[in-house]
Formats: sequence, C-alpha cells, structure tokens
Amino acid sequence: MPLPDFLIAGVPKAGTTALHTALQQHPDLFLSRIKEPKFFLTDGPPPDRGGPGDAETYREHVWRRADYEALFAEAPPGTLTGESTPFYLYDLAAQRRIHAAVPHARLIVILRDPVERAHSNWTHLWSAGLEPIGDLVRACEAEPRRVADGWAHFWHYVGLGRYGEQLAHLFALFPREQVLVFRYRDLVDRPAQTLDRICAFLGVRQGLLTEVPRDNVTAHPDAGPRHLLLSAIRRRLPRALGGPVEGLLQRRGPARRPLSWEQRQRLIPYFADDVRLLEQVTGDDFSDWLRPRERSGGLVGARPPGQRQSRNGRRS
Repeated sequence: MPLPDFLIAGVPKAGTTALHTALQQHPDLFLSRIKEPKFFLTDGPPPDRGGPGDAETYREHVWRRADYEALFAEAPPGTLTGESTPFYLYDLAAQRRIHAAVPHARLIVILRDPVERAHSNWTHLWSAGLEPIGDLVRACEAEPRRVADGWAHFWHYVGLGRYGEQLAHLFALFPREQVLVFRYRDLVDRPAQTLDRICAFLGVRQGLLTEVPRDNVTAHPDAGPRHLLLSAIRRRLPRALGGPVEGLLQRRGPARRPLSWEQRQRLIPYFADDVRLLEQVTGDDFSDWLRPRERSGGLVGARPPGQRQSRNGRRS
C-alpha cells in the first residue's frame, strides 16, 4: 500500500488539529482517522519511559508499518492521503525517515509565535495535571534536564519553537516547492484564503473549504492546594482513568491568561537567534515575535452570515 501523499508536519499548539479536521471535509482528500499516528518518530517501538504521562502516550504510537499503511486503506480511488503529526518538523531524524520513505511527499508547516506556542503548550500540560512546575519560565529552565531524562517532545517548550534550525534541515532534504510554510495567524484571521492556499499547494479543488473548527480554550487552574493534590493524583493514573481528574482540574478554571511583557522578555532570548535564522531561511520578516504582543486569541469558528473577515488583523 502507498504511504501518505502529504503530511501536516508542524507545529504543536498551532492549529494542526483544527486544520486536520477541516481538510477531512474535502472530497479530494483522505486524512487518517487517527490524527497523530507519529509513525516517523521512531524506527521501531517507542520508548517506555519519559515525563509524566509519556508512557501512556507512547502506547498510542502507530509504529508498525502495516498498521500505518492500514490508516489509508479506505481512501477512495483518486484521493490524496495525509496525516498530521506536528512533531515531524522538530524531530530531525523523523525528517530523514520521511525523506527516505516518501521523498515526494508534500509537507505543511504552520508556525506560531514561539513564546505564545510555548505558553499554550505549557498551559495544556498544566491544566491536565501533568506539568509539575507552575511557571512557564521555570519550566523552560528545566528543559535541558528533561530532554536528557528522555521526556517526550511535547515537554520541549523551547526546542519545539526553534523553527529556523528545523526548516534549514528540512530544506536540505526537500525541495522548497514541496513545503508550504505559513503562520498560525493566517489560519485564524483568513481561514478561507488559507485553506484555498493549502488546496492549491496540494493540487486539489479550491473554494470548497471556508472554515476551521474553533479551538478549545484551555483553562488555567490556579496553583493552589487543590491543583497540587489533584495533579499528584493525575500523574499516578493511567490515561483511561485520568480524564475525570482532568475535568476536576479545569472545572471553573479561568481561561489561559496572556503572558505579561516581563514574562515575554524572559523567554524571547531562547528564540531570538533562531528567529533571525528563520528570516534568513524563509526570506520573511518575523521580527514581531521579538516584541510585545499586540493581540491574542485562538482559531475562530463560523462567522455570522454577512460578516466580513478581517483584512487588517495582526499576525502571530
């Protein structure tokens, strides 16, 4: 059986789930029912150790070739097949495996302000009761130790946002015409135009997709005794039993709070040199990522009839 024709290769917390869901509605495309199979992240079985909850996540990997090919077995004749594993861009070995297996695959990459991406990533794990450090800045400081200890990619808040290094490696493997790179804010502010751009890149009909699903806004529980107790319980439970505890953690919790400029100032140095490399690699301007945030917000849902899309939204 053939392997997929295209991959949504990056990045986590940048709308890849929403994009996967939107593209599933296109009659010329077939996306895997398992959104994130992670097949190219390993050469065999995934490791059985890591950070809190990683063992459960590793058991979800589709790592056997036959199982991976079976994800696309029901694709109607003539459709393009694809899947979405947003860690493929970050994992340089995965990039090489993709090139070896499907050198003609088309790759879709969504880039998000790396500080905002890290914040969303950290909040996701904090609200689930898995992140033991209640401050993003301190969690980033702990990253080298976590990487050395084998914590999974989703804990690499800084590493996942160094797109310049990742794209430089990717472009050494794949011709640029096989890679589509755009900003998360394009998907937020201009969904119809961005979906058409993706369809044009894939060579399928345009004008059929106009919306992406709304992001779920992650609650941000306060770091009080209740959160500490429930988190300690959650980290000891398998995923199948952890859902109710996660529900308790997020119940009545406030939405994710934006980072202050002071916090951004402490985090931007992790990415500043890579942003400059990204500009060299892509030829685009990303200097806004090194300044205070002018806006925030997630993916929008359907607009009321007659409401026009914003043409002057700032980008992230």
